[in-house]
Amino acid sequence: MASGPRATGPEDSVRTISPGRRSDQVVTTLTGDTVAAATLRSTVSAVRSVVASPRPVKGKAGREAARRRLQLLPGSQARGSGAGVEEEEEESLLSVPEDEKEEVQPLPPVCVSPMRGMWRDEKVALYCDEVLQGCKAEDADGAMSKYLSEKLKLKDKWLGVWRTNPELFFVTYEEASIPFVGILVEVTCKPHQSSSSCFKVTVSVAEPFSSNIANIPRGLVNEILEEVEHSVPLLEVYPVEDQDSDIRDIALALEVVRFFYDFLWRDWDDEESCENYTALIEERINLWCDIQDGTIPGPIAQRFKKTLEKYKNKRVELIEYQSNIKEDPSAAEAVECWKKYYEIVMLCGLLKMWEDLRLRVHGPFFPRILRRRKGKRDFGKTITHIVAKVMTTEMVKDLSSDTLLQQHDDLDLALDSCYSGDTVVIFPGEYQATNLALLTDDIIIKGVGNREEIMITSEPSHDSFVVSKADNVKLMHLSLIQQGTVDGIVVVESGHMTLENCLLRCEGTGVCVLTGAALTITDSEITGAQGAGVELYPGSMAILERNEIHHCNNLRTSDSSKSTLGGVNMKVLPAPKLKMTNNHIYNNNGYGVSILQPTEQFFIVAEEALNKGAASGDKKDDNMLSKVMQNLNLEMNNNKIEANVKGDIRIVTS
Repeated sequence: MASGPRATGPEDSVRTISPGRRSDQVVTTLTGDTVAAATLRSTVSAVRSVVASPRPVKGKAGREAARRRLQLLPGSQARGSGAGVEEEEEESLLSVPEDEKEEVQPLPPVCVSPMRGMWRDEKVALYCDEVLQGCKAEDADGAMSKYLSEKLKLKDKWLGVWRTNPELFFVTYEEASIPFVGILVEVTCKPHQSSSSCFKVTVSVAEPFSSNIANIPRGLVNEILEEVEHSVPLLEVYPVEDQDSDIRDIALALEVVRFFYDFLWRDWDDEESCENYTALIEERINLWCDIQDGTIPGPIAQRFKKTLEKYKNKRVELIEYQSNIKEDPSAAEAVECWKKYYEIVMLCGLLKMWEDLRLRVHGPFFPRILRRRKGKRDFGKTITHIVAKVMTTEMVKDLSSDTLLQQHDDLDLALDSCYSGDTVVIFPGEYQATNLALLTDDIIIKGVGNREEIMITSEPSHDSFVVSKADNVKLMHLSLIQQGTVDGIVVVESGHMTLENCLLRCEGTGVCVLTGAALTITDSEITGAQGAGVELYPGSMAILERNEIHHCNNLRTSDSSKSTLGGVNMKVLPAPKLKMTNNHIYNNNGYGVSILQPTEQFFIVAEEALNKGAASGDKKDDNMLSKVMQNLNLEMNNNKIEANVKGDIRIVTS
């Protein structure tokens, strides 16, 4: 990283943070295919050059007048938006003059990128072997430029849709309604010497006049093109379908470059030494694929995307702030520069943690619990905490006369008041409690009544829901409803947790038992997890009795190792210990029970089973499974495992 920002001019700001050629990449496409996405990168540098360069008075006045005619809410102009036209005070600002009206045709479809159907190993081969070819980070830009230049030689003229920032056309608009303004243009390519992210092409309005804005004046489009000298960023142009195969190759090349700068490139790459840059790119491709196929649950993926977008926005903010300092900076301006710089450094650090598989195995903020254990009260007594709006004698009639009571109308306050040995009694209602993610003392949390009536929901803006590192904590007769939290619905970091007669409705990952921790679940139901319902990390222990685990692993993935997750997943070496009795595991989108083991560290007993040979593949697998289960300390009795998409029990090689 650079040593720090200097509050000087634009050129210094570029040197301070990173090459200015990528300061325009504010909006990134992280979900879905970038060709099909409605959002575009905001080309700040292009817009800045348009605003800053001298204009003929007539052209500027004409454009401003035309822009004033486009002050309608974008929903009234974008095709298919369905939004109505809002009335303005001045009718003259709402319509296009009769002599300028021209029927605007819908935009033709753009080429669908083959990248949409690529497997992760195909993406790795494309970027690491074909495009980058083992180059260093500082040479990546040149490699991308060379790749794109070669493809552009295939055809010097073609039709495309220019998708640009609505700010060029609208004074006021809603980004959700008009993510871009699209114009059908004829593209002329010329040799380029600049970075591939800054390639420019010459464009002119193509016939028939087509746009995604139903009433956009052709005169306005022509004036804006004249002001930018008909030169627009190449990456804002998307080739249309029904052209020859060379154009499809160009469309793929453009998408390869867009994806690289949107997701794989980081502004700090060519500022830091990296021995194997292509290996780093492979990790970022794997991260992107894990987000796409749901291996990283949706809430976690959203947090990463927001962090990446925030980093890019903060970076642009700093560059623009420095650019606006015309002379020697004041003390206040220098301090503000440093503040913005260190915000970027912190965000950069978080993104680097995400890119390291070892650090993101369980989220980038591990460990989550930093609270110290309180232990017992000084006077040795325990307290029963009643959580209800009003406490009545009926609520406490079954408690002994010497029970010490405290009443709370807030579950968080009750948990915050607990010491080891205390009990929290929750009466029917809906609750939220961030302190459930900070369980360090040995307490009992139990509901009174039907578990469906005591609903505890997670706070979507928080990272964790229920996390424990207590020696012995127990949850009873509760419904846990996960809403947007990024960790597992229940995470046992250390110690032992018991779940008894609980309903766990997952939205992200299920129950996770980390290395060295222990879990007992009885008479409970787990459903809806994006991964396995129960995930046992190496060296963990679990007892599952009389539970239902169903409709888990709701992933859409082409990765066979990920699609095998289902009811219960065990990660071996060292092997976890699992006892399962009278459970019903059904309708999961993988196996009922999967045992995940490394490729190169296979159990000796399994190797022996292989070497002996078997009459059929199925019998061989059954022999291996039986021996591995014995070696794993996996005890299964009277379980009903049925209707799981992949099968009942399977050894999976990672």
